[in-house]
Amino acid sequence: MKQQIAVLSGDLVNSSEYEPTLLKDIITVLKHEFKGVKEKHSPEAITFSLYRGDSFQGVVENVSLALTIALQIKTAVIKYKPANHTSKSSTPLADIRIAIGVGESTYQKQALEESNGAAFQFSGRSLDSMKGEGRTITLVTSNEEINYEFAVSLKFLDGITDRWSLASAEVVYYLLKNYTEQQIADEIGISQAAVNSRKRAAGWEEIQLLLKRYQYVAKNQLV
Repeated sequence: MKQQIAVLSGDLVNSSEYEPTLLKDIITVLKHEFKGVKEKHSPEAITFSLYRGDSFQGVVENVSLALTIALQIKTAVIKYKPANHTSKSSTPLADIRIAIGVGESTYQKQALEESNGAAFQFSGRSLDSMKGEGRTITLVTSNEEINYEFAVSLKFLDGITDRWSLASAEVVYYLLKNYTEQQIADEIGISQAAVNSRKRAAGWEEIQLLLKRYQYVAKNQLV
């Protein structure tokens, strides 16, 4: 039976330029996040699959969670640095593109590549077009007004995330997981004041507004 779902299709940005060790590490990060997202929200209603070495696809049955989950996965990759990282550079080593498609579809949890429907088509086609547009996160639905609104909003989000340092992405990652400032400070070994400063620099207030708007639209118009 068809149901309204969100499909997340993603791939690593410029993965052909990654050193083999970095690529392997980022794939490990993705697997860890997929597992964590499923355990936090609902193992029965969230499915992810890796394919082609640097790409993935996932299904989120609760459409209102899709953007938050996409950002959690994205920040996990951007904040990554190897244990032996000694460089003083704050520039992220990796990034991903994620295309969110929302629509009625049927899917097989054990064979996402064989699944079909509007959400899969929206997500897959959008990911293909993103590669030539310099965008890293998109949303496509059957509603053109919603598509236009989030084409604009997510372009602004790209502008924010493109400027993130490793430290910015790290703080946003934990905020998306509902950590308090003090919990983040304890986790990464800095002061609460430093966390607050990084949070502001990362554009967290604006990101929160965007997430709340998406959740409202998802619950009221994407059902």
